Amino acid sequence: MEKLKHIMQLLRKECAWDQKQTPQSLTKYAIEEAYEVEDAVRTGHVPAIKDELGDLLLQVVFQSQMYSEQQYFDFDDVVNAIIEKLIRRHPHVFDKQNFENLNADQVKILWDQIKQQEKQQRGDTTSRLDNVKHGPALIQAQDIQKNVAKVGFDFATVQDAMQKVHEEWAELDEAMQSKDQSKIEDEFGDCLFAMINVGRKLNVSSEMALLSTITKFRRRFAFIEQSATQLQTTTADMSLEEMDALWEQAKLQEK
Repeated sequence: MEKLKHIMQLLRKECAWDQKQTPQSLTKYAIEEAYEVEDAVRTGHVPAIKDELGDLLLQVVFQSQMYSEQQYFDFDDVVNAIIEKLIRRHPHVFDKQNFENLNADQVKILWDQIKQQEKQQRGDTTSRLDNVKHGPALIQAQDIQKNVAKVGFDFATVQDAMQKVHEEWAELDEAMQSKDQSKIEDEFGDCLFAMINVGRKLNVSSEMALLSTITKFRRRFAFIEQSATQLQTTTADMSLEEMDALWEQAKLQEK
C-alpha cells in the first residue's frame, strides 16, 4: 500500500495527465471502474476481478492524494474513517455483551438506526428520499419514483404516465428549436425521467431493459464487423445502407 501511495505521489509530480486531474474530473473514472468490477465478478473471471479491483482501489488512492495536497485529508484518514464507521455500525460484533445473536433482518434494522443517529448528530435535514442511494441514474430515478408513489405522488395509470412522456417530448422539440444547449439537456433529462416512470408503471426495470438493449446492440454490431471482414472490407469503408442490411440479417438470425 505504501508503494502504491508513493507511485501516486510521483505521478502527480511528473505525469502531465495526472497533474491535470481534479477530484471532479476523476469521478467518472471511479464510476466506470465500479462497473468494470461488477462485470468481472458477474463473468467470474478471477484474474479480471483482481485487475479491476486494483483499478478501483487506484481511484481511492488518487482522490486521497489530491485532497492530501490541499491538506484536507490523506489515504490513512480515509482508512481510519471507514474503520471507525464499521466498528460503530456493527455493535453486534464489537459489543457482543449488549448486542447478541441478531439475525440478518435485525442487523439491517440496527444498521439503519445507527445511520439515522449519525445524521441527527451531524444536523442533516431529513427527507423520505434520503433512503434512495446515489447510484446509476436509471436505478436512482426509478427508486425515487417508487418512493414518492408511496405517499400518492404518482400518475393514476400508465396511460397518464405516457401522456407525460408526450408532453416532455414536445418540450424537448421546442428546446431543440431554440438551440439552447442548457435547455436541451434539461428537457432531455425530463424525457428520460418520464420514460423511466412509464417503465416503472409497467413493472419494467429501466436499468435491466437498457442493459439488455446494449448487449443486443453489441452482438448485432459485432455481426456487422465480422461480416465486413468476410467481405474483405471494414465498417469504415461501408455505406450506412450496407451496414443496415447486415443489421437486419443479424436480427433475422436471432429469431
